[in-house]
Amino acid sequence: MESMLEAAINEWHASVNEGDLERSARAVGDPIVVLGPKGEGPITPEQFAKWVERSGIKLIPRSWHPVSERLMVVEEDATWPESKAPTRVATVFRVAGEKVTASLRLPNLKSALKLAYICREMAATE
Repeated sequence: MESMLEAAINEWHASVNEGDLERSARAVGDPIVVLGPKGEGPITPEQFAKWVERSGIKLIPRSWHPVSERLMVVEEDATWPESKAPTRVATVFRVAGEKVTASLRLPNLKSALKLAYICREMAATE
């Protein structure tokens, strides 16, 4: 049986990969915290949907790495409209309820796992 964490991340991937802007906005919290090569910080669901449209990105999950009840690192193959071949990346996802509340994309699995474990420890010591 799929956990709420996995279900939320699967919905996030499906909405982004389909380029469905309304569905993408519904899949994320308000705000969603993002990290990527073109920016970082909290954005609204509407801003997230605009990013989905602008980037044209597709992210195909390749491996899943649970970190806590709310954190998961997913290694993905990323493509953009101008891509000739996929680029392997990794994303730290945080989920609250049924929505993704953080999507932190990093260049590789090692750096994503390192960040995820730091986030987990920060939350545990609040």
